[in-house]
Amino acid sequence: MALASLQSRFQLHKAVVIIPTYNNELTLTKVIDDVLSFTSNVIIVNDGSTDRTAALLKEYEFLTQINLPKNKGKGFALRQTFLKAEELGYHYGISIDSDGQHFADDLPVFLDALEKEPEKEMLLIGARTMTGPDIPSKSSFGNKFSNFWFWIETGIKLTDTQCGYRLYPIQQMNQMYLFTNKFEFEIEAIVKAAWRDIEVKNVPVKVFYDPHERVSHFRPFQDFTRISILNTFLLAASLVYFLPKRGYRELRNTNSRKLSKIWREKVLKVNESPQKKALAIALGVFIGIAPLWGFHTLLVLFIAQITKLNKALAFLASNVSLPPFIPFIIYLSYQVGGFILGNELDTGLEIFEVDNALDMVNGMKQYVIGAFVFATASSLLVGIVFYFIFSMRQNKQAEKA
Repeated sequence: MALASLQSRFQLHKAVVIIPTYNNELTLTKVIDDVLSFTSNVIIVNDGSTDRTAALLKEYEFLTQINLPKNKGKGFALRQTFLKAEELGYHYGISIDSDGQHFADDLPVFLDALEKEPEKEMLLIGARTMTGPDIPSKSSFGNKFSNFWFWIETGIKLTDTQCGYRLYPIQQMNQMYLFTNKFEFEIEAIVKAAWRDIEVKNVPVKVFYDPHERVSHFRPFQDFTRISILNTFLLAASLVYFLPKRGYRELRNTNSRKLSKIWREKVLKVNESPQKKALAIALGVFIGIAPLWGFHTLLVLFIAQITKLNKALAFLASNVSLPPFIPFIIYLSYQVGGFILGNELDTGLEIFEVDNALDMVNGMKQYVIGAFVFATASSLLVGIVFYFIFSMRQNKQAEKA
């Protein structure tokens, strides 16, 4: 397709290509030149690079550039670019990484998706094939982890939530409160876009990981920790805001009596005794905290089945071990185990350092003992609390009857 034809499509949709870069001197020039073969609508943001990036960008002074004096992170760089893009009158920004993993000839894929549904507000994410031999294992695992949490927080299933090749609706992004500055921004942005009823979906793109030229600034331990903390926040916000909002919408389109009946009979089991419901919750908490990673769901459903306890309540309670909470569970279990074994409290232990978490696992005896004790104590406490809650509810219902 001729450059003039593609440029006219970029002009029609008021779209611009955004190239954030930080110390990618080996691939930056090639990425810019490839993009320029499709459009001259380009904004480059130099996120405080310390290599030859500044010198290389002097050859592209005819393009809009943002030069940040210090490295602030990809999220911060993108937010600055969104503001600049709106100032210049653009409606959409297609971000492409400067490390050479994306192909500029996939730019029309994003425009094609826009043209198919021009009336919709969309945020498009490139969907890479993450199963090839050249795909770093940490990228494949991180993508699956991110896909799962995006589904939990929004109810939307995607095949790729981490690809940096994206089309953002500029004005809508600038209207959101986005506070993260680094790689976790890309998760925050798509979750909050989905909450605002912007359609978030994948489009197919190619990917290339060159082990010789590609420079990745993703730090597995630090960035994974920040992403876990962000997901903890987003999950809480989803429970408080998004899920109730979505539930309300579904309720308007569903027979309310039918829903109430399902909830009362299948989940709360109103005819079940407070003891049995409290025991189901206690079982779930115990299994969720116990050092039985990988088998929590299977075990809690199996035990609830053979003990004839409320499987729905037990399963919900077992989710105390959701991934964002795992560092806290491991930390507290390890400290409890140390107390039981008479070891000194390790106050210098950093809860969010993966290295230290691995050190905790090396002290397996202390961790396992502490985990079972912590699980037992927590399940007893939670079970007692919910027993009184269910008993009070039952008494009130009896009085009304």
